[in-house]
Amino acid sequence: MRSYKQFCAIAKALDVIGDRWNLLIVRELLLQQPCRYTDLHKGLPGIATNLLAERLRDLEREGVVSREEAPPPIATAVFRLTPRGQELKAILLELGRWGAPLMTEPDEQDARRGHWLAVPISLLVSDRTPDQPPVAIELRTGEDVITVETGDGKVHPRLGAAEKPDLVLTGPPQLLVGVLTGQLNLTTARAGGLQTQGNAKVLRRFRPEPAELPGGAEPLDE
Repeated sequence: MRSYKQFCAIAKALDVIGDRWNLLIVRELLLQQPCRYTDLHKGLPGIATNLLAERLRDLEREGVVSREEAPPPIATAVFRLTPRGQELKAILLELGRWGAPLMTEPDEQDARRGHWLAVPISLLVSDRTPDQPPVAIELRTGEDVITVETGDGKVHPRLGAAEKPDLVLTGPPQLLVGVLTGQLNLTTARAGGLQTQGNAKVLRRFRPEPAELPGGAEPLDE
């Protein structure tokens, strides 16, 4: 881990988290900790196994990541963020807020993981009618499943399937985000490959009013 050799708080922070892959390792642990090495590697397409091991050692030495031996049936080492590492959550969310407008059409070479959608969803989607009963939308993309639930006036994305989803959306990640944030109507999304099962009206809990839809998007069609 190289140092900028500057007596500056920002430079000191970058000495710890500024190396390539470090913040993405933190992202993975924020989204799915505790995390096995194999799960981390799967969530970081493009990183070499020896480099991942090196970065984890660096972050463990700096007090950002901890390693522990999990009992059976896992019976392997798992990684999680330390309290110091958890403090990076606000930084990652602000980076996600800054980068969300860049998530338009993915490049053909872009890797895609369903659980990465939790960040833009948590930042861009809100519960418009918090006084109504909770609802759950299940998002399926590739092998990944995310559940988006309402509760306490907030939207809570989490990994895994819903017990009784009100609506299931299946399709490419950009269509899932577009529909939830109101940038795409269902007709356009379905033409692009989105599949729906359940009550599409629950999308009104998450989407802006038709007059507020960005980019002149059409109202929700049912």
